[in-house]
Amino acid sequence: MTDHELVTAADIPLMQGLAQRVTAARPDLISAGASYGELSWIWGKGHAAYGGTWPRRLWFSGAELVAWAWAFLPHRVRRTDGSVREVTGAALSHQVHPGHAGLVDELIEWYDEVAAGLERTAVPTTADEVALRRWAAHGYATDVAALGDTGDWTQLNERDLTDVEQPVLPAGFRFRTAGEAGPEAAVRAHVDAWAPSGYTAESYAGVRQTAAYRSDLHVLVQAPDGTMAASTIMWLDPRNATVEFEPVGTHPAYRRLGLARAMMLHGMHLARAAGATHATVVCLGAPGRPVARALYYGLGFRELSRDAPLIKTGSRPVQR
Repeated sequence: MTDHELVTAADIPLMQGLAQRVTAARPDLISAGASYGELSWIWGKGHAAYGGTWPRRLWFSGAELVAWAWAFLPHRVRRTDGSVREVTGAALSHQVHPGHAGLVDELIEWYDEVAAGLERTAVPTTADEVALRRWAAHGYATDVAALGDTGDWTQLNERDLTDVEQPVLPAGFRFRTAGEAGPEAAVRAHVDAWAPSGYTAESYAGVRQTAAYRSDLHVLVQAPDGTMAASTIMWLDPRNATVEFEPVGTHPAYRRLGLARAMMLHGMHLARAAGATHATVVCLGAPGRPVARALYYGLGFRELSRDAPLIKTGSRPVQR
């Protein structure tokens, strides 16, 4: 019988512990949605609304988690402009410790059963050659649409924090933290940057309840008229002394003013003061989506790893 238990709040620290161990050993194997910060962000903002469609499976070696799979099944997203987006396929976040690569087949079989009959996607990294061979053996093929000129595959970027330039804001703008500005301002900043968005006050309440969230590492830029013009959350992994920016967004009316650049530089100084020596940020990697990538490259980030998006649209003969 397949394990169809749902993801719980208690699972997230276990998954983050595995993310920390993989980051220490092979950071290029951290798959999409499986990083220390992403786990808190995805769980925090979505579990109240969508947790009922999030089955998971955990694999242990003794008391230590060595692999996990988190399926995202069909659901409906209600957005701030009143529109509704229907998600009809299944997606997977997962992580397997490189020392337990033999679990990949079992993980794929679990996903195929829990999402049977649905179009299924998964995103290991291009560096995970062993896993890629096993996914192919189970009938998964390259997701050509995701890899198109405007596709949605992502790359993970990194830089060290040994030499961070000082941020410069336009006159009248100032940095705030979410702790100073308050929940309403933090939610408004995110919704404005990502409209139309499914993010709500309830979403942010869930984010704040995660153990990894720190309001002093949630940075906003306030415009002269009081608008929160940009925002980012930083997730500090103390074991690896690294900080992850997720998400990073700017209000459309305040773009091209250098706010995101200044905000991230300011954030890197805060992160360094909190003990970080290294920073990461994810962006879309497709050639037709260069804006965020150019921002991060201009800040000294460089690609560490990238997605290998896979899809399974129907039954295929499986060759082992």
